[in-house]
Amino acid sequence: MNILLTGCAGFIGNAVAIALLQRGDTVIGVDNLNDYYSVELKNARLERICLNHDSPDSRINMIGSKFNFMKIDICDKQRLVEIFENNKIDAVVHLAAQAGVRYSLENPQTYVDCNVTGTLNIFECCRNFGVKNIVFASSSSVYGENAKIPFSTEDRTDNPVSLYAATKKSCELMASTYSHLFDLNITGLRYFTVYGPWGRPDMAPILFAKNILKGKPIKVFGNGNMKRDFTYIDDIVSGTIAVLDWGGRGLFNIGRGEPVDLMRFIEILENELGKTAIKEFLPMQPGDVPVTWADTAELEKVVGYKPKISLEQGIKEFAEWYGKYSGNR
Repeated sequence: MNILLTGCAGFIGNAVAIALLQRGDTVIGVDNLNDYYSVELKNARLERICLNHDSPDSRINMIGSKFNFMKIDICDKQRLVEIFENNKIDAVVHLAAQAGVRYSLENPQTYVDCNVTGTLNIFECCRNFGVKNIVFASSSSVYGENAKIPFSTEDRTDNPVSLYAATKKSCELMASTYSHLFDLNITGLRYFTVYGPWGRPDMAPILFAKNILKGKPIKVFGNGNMKRDFTYIDDIVSGTIAVLDWGGRGLFNIGRGEPVDLMRFIEILENELGKTAIKEFLPMQPGDVPVTWADTAELEKVVGYKPKISLEQGIKEFAEWYGKYSGNR
């Protein structure tokens, strides 16, 4: 297939791009390379596509014959229209977004611009150019302080506790509307705490690993009582591509389906890094929730999704990568 992939320099987008290319798809990768976090890391991810796809060094115009990278902001609708006009696109994997719960408290306009307006632009282009198959990234954050666990897509999600979550819920509502009005097969995936090599530096695994190796304190929010449904990147990628190939419409949780104590995650990471963390226990941050836990039964039923990577194996892979990437090993 010829696939438009937004957010191709992001954590999940980069891994999805490599998997699609390795199986023979053509990928048009879009990313604005903003400076929310290290642009150097984003560029390194793009270079990783070259290494994994046996491509030439040039990555800005055409990498080999299968990957075309374009530095474009999805808020720029005219540039998106040009992509759809100039390329035969069979499907869209829309992963570009302004991420981060806490940053949404500081810069709310960015979230509305990128997550809501940008997603609307993608849906409008698909509608106008006859692209029927769209997969987009939602988030487990839409569940807010849901007291019922595990979280099910049947649960109400009309009380988000962060603007980030509110924008993702908005995307879900737009997707439902566009599917209904314009006969588009749009599927949203509520990702649960994705971790692994090449992850985001604003998320706990890299923040923890960085400070543990430097002998600096790590901030343990919720006084260490939080639980997260940590899901390894490879499982996320396989589930995302399975939904793309399914080509239907709907809304699914995608996680490991096994909440883990934050302190257990830290313990395994300490063992892999060979150092004990200096822990600074802090209360819950605004916008955070105490527990996330994905009910993935429906995704398993529809596409056979079954996560394979254990927490121990996943943290081992992450720690080995981080040690090499940071120069500490």
